[in-house]
Amino acid sequence: MANRTAFVTGASRGIGRACALALASSGHRIVVAARQEGKLNEVADEIRATGGEAFVVTIDLSSQDSIKASFAKAREFGRIDVLVNNAGVTRDGLALRMKRDDWDSVIQTNLSGSFFCIQQVLSGMIRERWGRIVNISSVVGEMGNAGQANYVASKAGLIGLTKALAQEVASRSVTVNAVAPGFIATDMTGVLNDETKARVLAGIPLQRMGTAEDVAAAVRFLCSDDAGYITGHVLDVNGGMYMR
Repeated sequence: MANRTAFVTGASRGIGRACALALASSGHRIVVAARQEGKLNEVADEIRATGGEAFVVTIDLSSQDSIKASFAKAREFGRIDVLVNNAGVTRDGLALRMKRDDWDSVIQTNLSGSFFCIQQVLSGMIRERWGRIVNISSVVGEMGNAGQANYVASKAGLIGLTKALAQEVASRSVTVNAVAPGFIATDMTGVLNDETKARVLAGIPLQRMGTAEDVAAAVRFLCSDDAGYITGHVLDVNGGMYMR
């Protein structure tokens, strides 16, 4: 596994940051990518402080030109062997009143942005006959959620994208999987009020919120050689709140 390089989107905080640190701890060189360069530098410094290698690129997942430029810069650091599509946005609202811009921005960033990132790494992975792609979906992409039609559609779309791509590239030993987190303690869930949190916790058999590190551990496994015979799979990290 020497010198494999992992590109992690949304790596400036939360689940993306945890994934970057977990992959660094298992020996990967890390490209941390997000919009906020200052926060990315902090994550990169954390990785370097433990003896790892990190490279910072800014990226806007809503812009295909930004994605192309970011990966061109990242390739100066080395071939991309692992891609973790974690970056995402929410623009919640009831479907009846959802604005077109709110629909478009969520689909464009969460689903289209992930696809265009994949396009940037596929040829290299196919040529090397080795690669790992992990898409961060969500439990709501499997079970639905009122007031999040755009977000749910984007996360369900990632699951379909995962399965289609897994079939396309399996013959080249490139695996494509998804991780579907449940209720994870991050900045995104931190804005919820106590009543909402209590209601959600009541539906989680393990009776706690997940951590970003819980999700990162699943991602690290799927990116490893140990997961070489797993592809097209959706790994739920949700404390049991949704069971298929």
